[in-house]
Amino acid sequence: MHMLRSDARHFEQFGEVYFSLTRPSIIKAWKRHQRMTLNVAVPVGSIRLVVYDDREVSSTFNMFDEFLLGPKDQYALITIPPMVWTGFQNVGVESALLANCASIPHDPGEVEQRPVNDPSIPFTW
Repeated sequence: MHMLRSDARHFEQFGEVYFSLTRPSIIKAWKRHQRMTLNVAVPVGSIRLVVYDDREVSSTFNMFDEFLLGPKDQYALITIPPMVWTGFQNVGVESALLANCASIPHDPGEVEQRPVNDPSIPFTW
């Protein structure tokens, strides 16, 4: 499996790679980055990735996208632009690993978080 190449059309720049190991049924939501582009893949396990766009000027305003990712489901790279909410849930029976090749290094000041049941994001896990 490969994740991302520097000559891919959607590649911006390298900031850092980080991993999130998640136990079965666990939900990690919601996050929105102000400047960071996420490039997400799931090389181990099965993860339901949800993306919510609340940018009023966007053609996908108030829309959700859902992806079932993992080597047994669909191994794919999902690119998520800045200012879009993301969350994910391990839907498998074993721990799952989400990998993110981010366009900038992590900066706690550029990320916003909301609770999984935040009423401003109308999604039911």
